[in-house]
Amino acid sequence: MVSKEYVKGDLPEKAAILQRDGETYAIAPHIPGGIVYPETLRRIADIAEKYGAAAIKITSAQRIAIVGLKEEDLDAAWGDLGLKPGAAIGLCVRSVKICPGTTFCKRGKQDAVGLGLKLDEKYHGMPLPSKFKMAVSGCANSCSEPRIKDIGIMGMPKGFTMSVGGSAGPRPRLGDIVAKDLSEEQVLDLVERIIDFYRGYGKSRRIGEVIDEIGSEEFKAKVGL
Repeated sequence: MVSKEYVKGDLPEKAAILQRDGETYAIAPHIPGGIVYPETLRRIADIAEKYGAAAIKITSAQRIAIVGLKEEDLDAAWGDLGLKPGAAIGLCVRSVKICPGTTFCKRGKQDAVGLGLKLDEKYHGMPLPSKFKMAVSGCANSCSEPRIKDIGIMGMPKGFTMSVGGSAGPRPRLGDIVAKDLSEEQVLDLVERIIDFYRGYGKSRRIGEVIDEIGSEEFKAKVGL
């Protein structure tokens, strides 16, 4: 997909993504944690059918993209959906990826769903110096891939382990483990401190690159660890 800012009517920027054909667009409503209910699925399917979408794509970021829409239908499609756009592109916090945790999974050690939804509600779409990804897993199986996220949170028997600075892409990097055995409240506090530091850093680069630049110990000092 090729990103393209789209501003029309009351829609925010980047509410649609130009496709490879250079003519059609994909839209991806925000679905926190990938948890979706039958009425929303029916609405998405109805919109895709009504406006002649080429496909409905389950994305790797736990969103559902309606692919292959005409530009002239975008406003109407969003209006019919009645959902907020997901932060699929741009320099901001993307959707927080979460596993089923103790809510649904027999292997869960911590409440990944509850914590992940709190993080998503507070940070989703927040502008930052670069794209920023977070993930929460409920156990060490790490189904939401926390170690390759800018902030990764993994549930363990005694609490949450946090890593910072992970990324995939052409220059993959495992996140540095910065804290262990955290309560949910401690996780939320530390995430806020990390993002406050990162927002003020002033350079457009992933937080893992920032850590490599200033050093792990300096980073920990900056965020109060």
